[in-house]
Amino acid sequence: MSRKRKGCRRAAPGVGERWGLVFVLPSLMGVLVFYAVPYLDVIRRSFVRTLTGEFTGIENFRLVLGNPAFRLAAANTAKMMAVSVPVLVVFSLMLAVPLQKGVPGGRWFKSGLLIPMAIPVASVVLLWQCIFAKQGFLNGFLNLFGIPGTDWMNTKYAFAVLVFSYVWKNLGYSVILWIAALEGIPAEINEAARMDGAGEWVIFFRITIPNLFSALFTITVLSLINSFKVFREAYLVAGDYPDESIYMLQHLFNNWYRNLDVDKMAAGAVLSGTVLLILVCLFWRKWEGEEV
Repeated sequence: MSRKRKGCRRAAPGVGERWGLVFVLPSLMGVLVFYAVPYLDVIRRSFVRTLTGEFTGIENFRLVLGNPAFRLAAANTAKMMAVSVPVLVVFSLMLAVPLQKGVPGGRWFKSGLLIPMAIPVASVVLLWQCIFAKQGFLNGFLNLFGIPGTDWMNTKYAFAVLVFSYVWKNLGYSVILWIAALEGIPAEINEAARMDGAGEWVIFFRITIPNLFSALFTITVLSLINSFKVFREAYLVAGDYPDESIYMLQHLFNNWYRNLDVDKMAAGAVLSGTVLLILVCLFWRKWEGEEV
């Protein structure tokens, strides 16, 4: 009798795994049908001419890389990622540490940080227009001191406005992830370090930061992906052809889509996806301690 029970207990995980696959299968099929298969078709189209279906090799990639608009958009997108992602990661960690320790009003502050995520993009754009337009609140404030105003979204300052919009929109989500990671660090380690005479800065850099590497990888990758979504604000505020400082890859792809330049779109998408995949792999290998 005991052998039968043992046999039943050994068979149970297999049944659970099969039921798990059944529940995961609809989502997996959705990913395959709406994401994986279309992207494979995009890769195929990047090597052919759209109208004739003729195989062109790397000709589409050569045309895209030689396009001045693509080089400008790629440089601005890379600049956006290089500036906004570190600012978001560092600033969110600076806020998460005191919030995790329990500051007065911390619960309300955390709730306030999440509000921007619930605000529709159209409302955010309306807010930026009210603040940064030529007749907006910012120029009205500057006029009180005799400083002439300007149309901020059509000047070199538009990039700084876009970075601020990105950090403001994604700050709450990153703070919550940091707090969850900080909660996972055993309190006994910090207490033992304090008993040995370690100060708060030593504990932060020698204990807290090393224990946050896995969370740092996750937050950095999510921040990189979200940095591509700032196009919505830039597009709704400044249109198809904004100031050169905020002309992103998404602007370029949107204009190509309107002109039905499918071969250029496909080649550009493959190049962008490849660069993003390489960045993610480099981050992964760094956190795994391997040589890059």
